[in-house]
Amino acid sequence: MVEILFSGKIGDFMDDLTILICTHNRLSLLKLTFCYLYKAIQKFNKEIIVMIVANACTDGTVEWVRELKQKHLSHKLIRIILIEESLPGKSNALNKATNFINTSLIAFVDDDHRVDEDYIISIEKAFINNPDIMCFCGKIIPDWNGSEPSWVHDEGQYKIYPLPIPHFDHEEKSFEIYGNGPIPGGGNLVIRKEVFRIVGKFDTELGPEGHNLGGAEDIEWVRRALEKGLRLRYDPEIIQFHYIDYDRLKVWYLMRKAYLRTASIVRLSEEAKRAKFVPKYLLRKIITVLFHGLINCLVVNRRRFFLVRLSAVFGEVKGFLQAKSDKSSC
Repeated sequence: MVEILFSGKIGDFMDDLTILICTHNRLSLLKLTFCYLYKAIQKFNKEIIVMIVANACTDGTVEWVRELKQKHLSHKLIRIILIEESLPGKSNALNKATNFINTSLIAFVDDDHRVDEDYIISIEKAFINNPDIMCFCGKIIPDWNGSEPSWVHDEGQYKIYPLPIPHFDHEEKSFEIYGNGPIPGGGNLVIRKEVFRIVGKFDTELGPEGHNLGGAEDIEWVRRALEKGLRLRYDPEIIQFHYIDYDRLKVWYLMRKAYLRTASIVRLSEEAKRAKFVPKYLLRKIITVLFHGLINCLVVNRRRFFLVRLSAVFGEVKGFLQAKSDKSSC
């Protein structure tokens, strides 16, 4: 089901920018996301379309968006489009949304992000200064407030990775990204509409369903864009902040994320695609991590580190097995 919520005719839409938000049962966070987005739109002071895709939502999201539409029906700076996708999975939501976007630029905002107040101004500046670039990515910064444990800022030998909170923060100067990375996810991506036609849909086999920790549909999609010769540039002035869920800082979450996210990334790797068997070096890797983990198990930060590393290695094994399964199903 698709509802186009606006006043006036379809042709009244300004051929400029659609901000796309896919959401699943995160109404409280979605409200915060929209609040900060609204401030950025006011500062930009030009008409913007906000498209919200409610993906199998059961928490009142659809009703809230409809109320939001009524509130902003006559607003000159914002047009709201609601799309309902009943089939669970972020890739399904993204793919459905692409059928209804008519603007020349599309910006992706996650439902647990807040945008910088100059977010839209920075997008406009980036494309004006780089008319030959098809895709931009920006910073994603954990929205720390000082109450977080000190270990999340550890940059030493026992630094936790993958990070418990998404973090994409590189040089303070803009630079072009190639196939060797760093490859951004879809949380702070801005593209020209033609990119969808060239790259195609998001892979529904890779995207997460609900709030599970799998997925790599956005990374695979970006890699596909690069393989097709599209130019991607990192701009440090396009900034989003990621909400801090303190459950993500618990060991069980860190281990699950390391396992599932590593599996997703390895599954996409050329090595895994070519391999006939799970490499023997992974067994040695497991034994090595277990050995060092046992030696260091009495020190809290080291124990945490090795538990996460062990989970990641098992994720590598899972990734190779998934890649093998992908080949056999072709």
